[in-house]
Amino acid sequence: MQWFFGHNMLMVGSPGAGKTLLARAMPGILPEMSIEESLDVTRIYSVADQLPAGTPLIRHRPFRSPHHTISHAGLVGGGNIPKPGEISLAHRGVLFLDEFPEFGTRVLEVMRQPMEDKVVTISRAKGSLTFSANFQLIAAMNPCPCGYYGDSLKPCTCAPVVVTKYQKRISGPLLDRIDIHIEVPRVDYEKLSGNKVSESSESIRQRVQAARERQRLRFLSNGSSDIICNADMRIGEIRQFCQLQAEGQSLMRSAMSQLQLSARAYHRILKLSRTIADLAGSEEIQSTHLAEALQYRPKIMMG
Repeated sequence: MQWFFGHNMLMVGSPGAGKTLLARAMPGILPEMSIEESLDVTRIYSVADQLPAGTPLIRHRPFRSPHHTISHAGLVGGGNIPKPGEISLAHRGVLFLDEFPEFGTRVLEVMRQPMEDKVVTISRAKGSLTFSANFQLIAAMNPCPCGYYGDSLKPCTCAPVVVTKYQKRISGPLLDRIDIHIEVPRVDYEKLSGNKVSESSESIRQRVQAARERQRLRFLSNGSSDIICNADMRIGEIRQFCQLQAEGQSLMRSAMSQLQLSARAYHRILKLSRTIADLAGSEEIQSTHLAEALQYRPKIMMG
């Protein structure tokens, strides 16, 4: 499975399938931060009084993993003297939310605006403060309360109405902001006990770094130096850099109709297609890149 830095992802699978392990492997393949990114992150940690002792400059991308019992203020930020929350502490890094449906509905819904605007504004009587919040969301969840709905070996003990209610805890508008929806299947004995050596994190990281450098140079040549990766593209950049060939346009037209995609989903698919093309070293978005981006959309929109 490819990792697409900057694009939000939801993993669904039975307990013990490896969702958390996959998420925690992410820091090993993240591209290096630029000096500007490091300064941004360091400022946030300094304001939050969480700058590690003896670390004047944070050089590694943040990986934040708050528990599902976290409060609204803990996630978004707040307090009498407003301080950054977890979404700001994950700026330029990863925010991992395990047991996704167990988070409070209000807590999850307030993430919708920061996921779009990349900033969060906290208003108080004396004024308002704005903190950066350009993070990659990686969420993980079981398909049902017992965890085994659709499992190949263990039967689910939940009633259908309970499964539906559980899945609908994640609203449609929030799911629409998640680019990559993947199912994590149970790992069978042969794979667990086999001696096959998989690709190393360092090898994947080099590929990710090359794709990010390709994106950086593209935006720099266009005068969009404030955009760092494809996931940050605005409408203007999408129209310029995500041109589809005739075959791709036909595929997208069919997908828009069959999947009933929103305008937001349309633009997110194009941005993800651009990243897939960059990882493949392709200047143009081929229909295969677009098809891969489309297959990451949820098959059934929950909520």
